[in-house]
Amino acid sequence: MALIVAGVNHLTAPIEIREKLAYGATEIEDALSRLKTESGAREAVVLSTCNRTEFWLVETTETGASAVASLMSQRLGANVAPCLYVRRDREAASHLFRVASGLDSMILGEAQIHGQVRDAWETCRAHSGVALNRLYQTALMVASRVREETGIGRGAASVSSSAVELSKKIFGSLAGRRAMVLGAGDVAAIALDCLRREGVKVSIVANRSYDRASSLAEEYGATAMHYEECWKRLHTVDVVICSTASPHTIVGVQHVAPAMSARGDRPLCILDIALPRDVDVRVGELENVFLYDLDDLRAAAAANLDRRLEDVPAAEAIIAAEVEKYWDWLAGLEAVPVVAEFRSRMERVRGDELANAMRRLGDLSPQQREAVDHFSHALMNKFLHEPSVRLRRAAANGRGLGVVDAARYLFALEPESVTAPDHGENS
Repeated sequence: MALIVAGVNHLTAPIEIREKLAYGATEIEDALSRLKTESGAREAVVLSTCNRTEFWLVETTETGASAVASLMSQRLGANVAPCLYVRRDREAASHLFRVASGLDSMILGEAQIHGQVRDAWETCRAHSGVALNRLYQTALMVASRVREETGIGRGAASVSSSAVELSKKIFGSLAGRRAMVLGAGDVAAIALDCLRREGVKVSIVANRSYDRASSLAEEYGATAMHYEECWKRLHTVDVVICSTASPHTIVGVQHVAPAMSARGDRPLCILDIALPRDVDVRVGELENVFLYDLDDLRAAAAANLDRRLEDVPAAEAIIAAEVEKYWDWLAGLEAVPVVAEFRSRMERVRGDELANAMRRLGDLSPQQREAVDHFSHALMNKFLHEPSVRLRRAAANGRGLGVVDAARYLFALEPESVTAPDHGENS
């Protein structure tokens, strides 16, 4: 058995690729079913956010990474290999713990990823199992410890707050400015809070669901609108933040050009923090329009970076310790039933050979029969003790679980005959 993660993120793939590889909630079931069928993986989870798409697999063969590459390449319409990374075993566990803790984020220490990891696990529960359930539970616990025990989240910017910071480079202070937010999810809520704290005078929330827009607008003192109504107000705002879950662009030149004509020479800052992107890239070619997407936020997020970097070693120490705990647990989970099956097989062999020996020895007294039986038990236990101990120990060392798989092969312990103990979904 092996634990692997394969995927792309903001460090390996530009936004043009990431948006094509993003999976919506309705696409996950088919993707994981197909991946498990093609790779033979026991368990699978996909984590798809604005900055990453990663598939987590527990596999019995080594075909998982190639299956993920094939799936993503077909979706991309090109070879994904130059952008794809693969991590296995301990490195895979460490990667998820770092992701959940915000150490692998575009914005170091950002907190939103914690909820995204939780949501990914919950969405994929039908395809996860004992190993990935424990992995994701541990990742969420580790992320909470990192935020509580280190300063990694001190002054940390979210994607939304970084976008607001970027808009200040155009206007200086945002006090008295007007803003429009497209979308009504968590990202939009954070953006509205940031805008209000910056002194934005009027905010408009536009969303496909008016009820959700109205609820969010009421909470932050904004005005709610339907999408079809907001375009006629576009010329009145200075900043537009786009964070919808639309699978295609919703803001085009036909929406923005008329607004720019009515604005005179006043600039308009559009911050597209959605993935896939909400805004047609041609909008950025319009005069006095400043269009930024997720990949433009790195510089804006650097302001508070130095102080948070000081806390990275402490966070990494927490992660390293928890990786070892998880790996010991996983190794034991896999080794114990293999040892039990190994000893069961040997006991059957001992029983058969003992019966043959008794027939050849002829008439023996009960005491003699007991002595022969005791001898066979003792001899078998002597032979099996050291391999059993070493099998458990080797399963937890730096070689991963390869020794366990080797034992299965050497002693013909077929995987289907080795059943992991049922610890329940929430072990």
